[in-house]
Amino acid sequence: MKNFLTIALTASIITVCDGQQKENKFPLKDTTHLIAYNVTISPSVFNGKKSLQVVDAQTESNSELKLVTIPNSDFHDGVIEVELAGRPMKQASEGARGFVGIAFRITDDYSTFECMYLRPTNGRALDQVRRNHSLQYISYPDYPWHKLRKEFPEKYESYADIGPGEWIKVRIEVKGSLARLFINDAKQPSLIVTDLKHGEALRGNVGLWIGPGTEAYFRNLIIRKDDQASR
Repeated sequence: MKNFLTIALTASIITVCDGQQKENKFPLKDTTHLIAYNVTISPSVFNGKKSLQVVDAQTESNSELKLVTIPNSDFHDGVIEVELAGRPMKQASEGARGFVGIAFRITDDYSTFECMYLRPTNGRALDQVRRNHSLQYISYPDYPWHKLRKEFPEKYESYADIGPGEWIKVRIEVKGSLARLFINDAKQPSLIVTDLKHGEALRGNVGLWIGPGTEAYFRNLIIRKDDQASR
């Protein structure tokens, strides 16, 4: 059974307009206007920072449909920025990696979305192969990570110096069928996807994504809708 929870409390959305650009800021210090799907959410303080805790509520399932959506975010092209931290839950399986990231262009029925995420426990592993799998792109539902790794080895994964339970700045730039993932204010992307599997026309909401067996934290989400996104 899916775990679906809608919470709407006092407003905590800050909107800034600059010319043709519209920037929405979500501090994520509470559960205001968020929709939790197969996860539980609650306000938290993690490593000294107020944030939103997101925990896997379906630990027996390996589904990639575990996220928190921002209703009416209606994102197509632009920039998404967030601070996040992820680590395996205490009772998680040995294969858990603290999967944490951002889903975008999520359709209203949750049947389709794109996603770029991190595997924090891989970033400093002694196994170089695991390090090479620190960052991942997936396209739900037809292109899960294992299918992409089998059919397109190395193309949709990359390395980054990240660790479990650390605050990490993530920036995702999307334009048409192109997405670029930046880590910790780097000037160059750590992962580039030039062929988003749902094509360039898809649009939908933005979501805070986690994988199986994950406990994650998010803060300072910024969504800027900008067809001219660049860096």
